[in-house]
Amino acid sequence: MVAGTEVIHQRVPVLDVKYRCVAKSMDEIAEISAAVAAVSPPSPVVRTVEIDVGAVSELNLRTSDSTSDASAESAVFHFVPSIRSGSFADIGPRRYMEDEHIRIDDLSAHLGSLIRCPTPSAFYGLFDGHGGPDAAAYIKRHAIRLFFQDTDFPQASQVNRLFLESVESSIRKAFLAADLALADDCTISTSSGTTALTALVFGRLLLVANAGDCRAVLCRKGEAVEMSQDHRPIYDAERQRVLLSGGYVDDGYLNGVLSVSRALGDWDVKLPRGSSSPLIADPEFRQAVLTEDDEFLIIGCDGIWDVLSSQHAVSIVRRGLRRHDNPDQCARELVMEALRLKTIDNLTVIVVCFSKETRVEEQPRPSMLRYCSLSTEALCNLKSWLEN
Repeated sequence: MVAGTEVIHQRVPVLDVKYRCVAKSMDEIAEISAAVAAVSPPSPVVRTVEIDVGAVSELNLRTSDSTSDASAESAVFHFVPSIRSGSFADIGPRRYMEDEHIRIDDLSAHLGSLIRCPTPSAFYGLFDGHGGPDAAAYIKRHAIRLFFQDTDFPQASQVNRLFLESVESSIRKAFLAADLALADDCTISTSSGTTALTALVFGRLLLVANAGDCRAVLCRKGEAVEMSQDHRPIYDAERQRVLLSGGYVDDGYLNGVLSVSRALGDWDVKLPRGSSSPLIADPEFRQAVLTEDDEFLIIGCDGIWDVLSSQHAVSIVRRGLRRHDNPDQCARELVMEALRLKTIDNLTVIVVCFSKETRVEEQPRPSMLRYCSLSTEALCNLKSWLEN
């Protein structure tokens, strides 16, 4: 059984637009954590390249050691992502489907005159519900209002430091406002909640915001680069925050109830309203400046990552794109692999490609063999000829 999804999908052509570049001197820009799950392989070695451009003071790029400064600078100035995406969702072994997702490949066209933003632009969201489907369904249904209308989303034609800081602030407000909206809606149970991961693309900027245990993974020249940190109470940083806020962790569960330490909703854990709670809706951000080395982004719910490492998932999608260049089919193949590995949860995957097309590898054709039969007389003649 496959869950339905509202998909807004449009191919975005490569635009001949000169961008100044994404600028920000904050330490966290494109700060990709090397800490991965126990099943994950080590992250690739990376270094920082700083480039001064006009009034922009610093640009932090993550690039492999094999890439020269000159080629990195060239990628910054000349690469413009051509965005296309695909998705697939499956109920898995669960009785109910609680995942929701949204994908908008051309955000500027979708929002129309509502906002003015750098192009190309795109928006993706994955909401993994628990305690029923209501919270996740609410966030998806009101996503445009929550993330772009009610938060005074910044308007700009170019990505710069002020725009980037304003976008982060706006998305943070959206997460917190969505959390409060779930508390105010009397039709939604206080025991219903959802994790949330959003990904925004503006020009070459990729900005991921996460609260919960969905995960975004960037493929950079075939290597998995995690663009989010799982928020579970079993991890040291989250455990310490939970304990300091008066909560406890019992057998890996926050207050003995939840397997995540950040989520929207779940007001039976957060009440009374306004009090300090070990369960928070505050998102963590990670940013990256996209170059031609960045092939695609995978966004998946925890049902995927419970049985697959980030690198394994990247390898499956990369192999699929080279075989058929279909992101929808790649998303399905990833879900099917998780089911084969006996995941016990709902499954949702979004695959976002940053190039117009992937060169499809030609499959070797099987050799054509012809078979014929010989009569008894012919066989005798052949045998006689061979013996002589």
